Amino acid sequence: MTRYLMAIDQGTTSSRAMIFDGQGEFVAVSQQEFPQHFPESGWVEHDPEDIWRTVIETCRDVLQKADLKADALAGIGITNQRETTVVWDRETGRPIYNAIVWQDRRAAVLCQQLKDDGSEAMIHEKTGLLADPYFSATKLRWILDNVDGAQARAEQGKLAFGTIDTFLLWRLTGGRSHFTDATNASRTLLFNIHEQQWDADLLKLFDVPEALLPEVLDSADDFGTLEPELLGAAVPVYGMAGDQQAALFGQTCFQAGMAKSTYGTGCFLMLNTGDKPLHSSSRLLTTVGYRLNGKVTYALEGSIFIAGAAIQWLRDGIKLIRMARETESLAEQTPANHGVYLVPAFTGLGAPYWDPKARGAIFGLTRDTGIKEIVTAGLQSVCYQTKDLQKAMEKDGVRPVALRVDGGMVENNWVLQFLADVLGATVDRPKLIETTALGAAYLAGLKAGVFDSLETLEGLWQCDRSFTPEMTKETRDRLYEGWVEAVNRLQD
Repeated sequence: MTRYLMAIDQGTTSSRAMIFDGQGEFVAVSQQEFPQHFPESGWVEHDPEDIWRTVIETCRDVLQKADLKADALAGIGITNQRETTVVWDRETGRPIYNAIVWQDRRAAVLCQQLKDDGSEAMIHEKTGLLADPYFSATKLRWILDNVDGAQARAEQGKLAFGTIDTFLLWRLTGGRSHFTDATNASRTLLFNIHEQQWDADLLKLFDVPEALLPEVLDSADDFGTLEPELLGAAVPVYGMAGDQQAALFGQTCFQAGMAKSTYGTGCFLMLNTGDKPLHSSSRLLTTVGYRLNGKVTYALEGSIFIAGAAIQWLRDGIKLIRMARETESLAEQTPANHGVYLVPAFTGLGAPYWDPKARGAIFGLTRDTGIKEIVTAGLQSVCYQTKDLQKAMEKDGVRPVALRVDGGMVENNWVLQFLADVLGATVDRPKLIETTALGAAYLAGLKAGVFDSLETLEGLWQCDRSFTPEMTKETRDRLYEGWVEAVNRLQD
């Protein structure tokens, strides 16, 4: 009998459930968007109940679409928007505050204090991360400081902390499982990536009681079983990874030097560095790529906060387009050197700048600038930001010569051709671009015995189309110099 796998892919703007068969082939998908909340400038929140509701509804719906019962599932994998922080009451399971989203910048003052008092060096050494509002511990500290009685309740063991994977797992298992995996733990500023455990010095620095924290497991592990009434059977949860690490796994980037770049709400370029963490001198992040059977594979990551969200802003914010797919034809009608640069620093700048105070701007507007140029500049901004990451990786002594890409934006052929041109590198698009969910399913399938090895998974990867550079180096350099100038002007 065919054994199926379900992936819960809980993202920044929507929740998805996908089902794959025992060969890793796509069977069905269900997706629901949920509201975004912006209480103040630079603040981004989600209602955890919206997340929970959309996850359960999509899981039930995808089973219906696939015409399957839950007992046909060999296991479930969870992948999630990383760093987004939830604190809930252990007795009631109710969050004490909204989820503070990874994009949120409210902790900028705290991060500056950490830099000023010299703590960032210790943070970077232990975690591979930087003192930036992006990461979970600063968000957690804000909740403990600003919700009445939260610190005292945390110290009494009455509260639980988790990133979205942990919160969902708690709910799915009826509060029996308070676990996370090593990839999500590595994004909290509290986890020592060398020793693979919560770090006492970091807990003291952020004044976080250890009683709040989940236990850290491998990425393919026994995380517990679902409450039977949720889907109709006690299905085991066997896989867990943060979304970018799940995409690295789904792209089968198992060899050191292989890289993937995901284009969703943000953009994340991740390079497998093998069993040794590579210390970045250019403000990239050293992180856990995945952990299997206690063995860690590390990765070097560049994080861009705004990618697909820039196109969403063009559609919903200033209404230059009605649908995202219109951007491809508009860009095809526009010369690459049209002179307009859109820097989408809506929530600050990520790697390699790490400027939480930066805000978005458009440069190079002239009397004949129109919708086509601004939309094209929005698409190009994603490629230029990827070039920033490539340059940073080169400074660290590594350069991915081929890039496997995924996420919603990679359906746009114009974007991928311009990306190949700007990078001067081959860009490969897989047949299945939803590799984040696929990676979660692969992890669950390994633990369930559906797949017997990483080599088996490597054999399942299929290329849909390769894009090779067509632009001259002179043109590439000139366009990129314009981008660098625009970013510098934004930061002046």
